[in-house]
Amino acid sequence: MQMRFDGLLGFPGGFVDRRYWSLEDGLNRVLGLGLGCVRLTEADYLCSHLTEGPHRVVAHFYARQLTLEELHTIEISAVHSRDHGMEVMGMVRVPLYTQKDRMGGLPNFLANSFVGTAKFQLLFALKILNMVPEEKLAEAVAATLRPKKGAIDHSGGA
Repeated sequence: MQMRFDGLLGFPGGFVDRRYWSLEDGLNRVLGLGLGCVRLTEADYLCSHLTEGPHRVVAHFYARQLTLEELHTIEISAVHSRDHGMEVMGMVRVPLYTQKDRMGGLPNFLANSFVGTAKFQLLFALKILNMVPEEKLAEAVAATLRPKKGAIDHSGGA
């Protein structure tokens, strides 16, 4: 994932004009500008989501398994991309664990702010690709819905 210029977490991507590009060609063009070393194909497609609101956008989601070496290469390339420091503040690894306190790791990560459908896409990918056991994923999501310990109640009620 990436930390964006606006402080939201999201996935690399961009807009594709289907008159000139296939989805994969457009995505690889955008990834080439930002990451430069990974190429996605139709086989990497996972799902699509329609964002609601005044500017309706269909977000197509692709995922690909990488070796640790490929991940390191992408992280290094990302720092040298033309968008680094302007549109993208850096790559972020998603913690695929939950600490003993049941908040550290994935639950705390999910408490961040995500752009558009990125959080839903992340959860979908973690489940579909069996990266986190389903019950652990459900626990992490539930933990983000509970008030944090030590939270101050400002309602003024008795």
